[in-house]
Amino acid sequence: MIVDLHSHTNFSQCGIDTPEELVHEMIKNGVDVLGITDHHYGIGDRKKEYFDILTLLKEKYKDSITIYRGIEIATVNWLEFDRREDISYFDYCLIEHIDHPDSVVNGDVFEYVKSLNLKAGIAHTDLFTYVYDKKIDPYEFFYKLKTNGIFWELNVNYDKIHRFNEHEYVKEFFRNKEYQSLVRDIGVQLSVGFDGHRKEEYKVERVKNACDFLIDNGFNLITKL
Repeated sequence: MIVDLHSHTNFSQCGIDTPEELVHEMIKNGVDVLGITDHHYGIGDRKKEYFDILTLLKEKYKDSITIYRGIEIATVNWLEFDRREDISYFDYCLIEHIDHPDSVVNGDVFEYVKSLNLKAGIAHTDLFTYVYDKKIDPYEFFYKLKTNGIFWELNVNYDKIHRFNEHEYVKEFFRNKEYQSLVRDIGVQLSVGFDGHRKEEYKVERVKNACDFLIDNGFNLITKL
């Protein structure tokens, strides 16, 4: 099972491929479940158009791949999402920058997610460092993630747009038995995302290896939203 819940198209300012070009590439790579999650500030006032295109692709390719219609929400104050705007019709959202000093989340990710009225995951964030820095008990925090239905993304990106930098928190999670035990015992939902912006740079083996590890070791990997 290959599940990638973080990808970008030309609806993001940093993406270049059309949604359909991306879908073709994912099918070619054997991806079973794909979440398309363009940046809210890149989509701008084209959210309905974006959603409708993803809906058409979801139906058109349903026999080859499962597609989920997502959106990535920036929380730094200079890119802040206007929470008066309704995005509840999307399948889910990814929230980024919650650990940034200028994040409007202000340390209360649960209240922020509640205000979006949408299934949510926390993207490319070292949550163990986050809770230790804020002096929050990790068990309490991850338990609240579970009970609030918020998932945590393991971002396995490795491409030019990210300067071929790997996320250290992901590498640490895969080797830290204590972290693994806490997350697995609580049953926190986990997702895997390559966070791709160029289809020619996609490395499906990184997604597959991460998904295999989580499935083989009894973690609660999201395969269906």
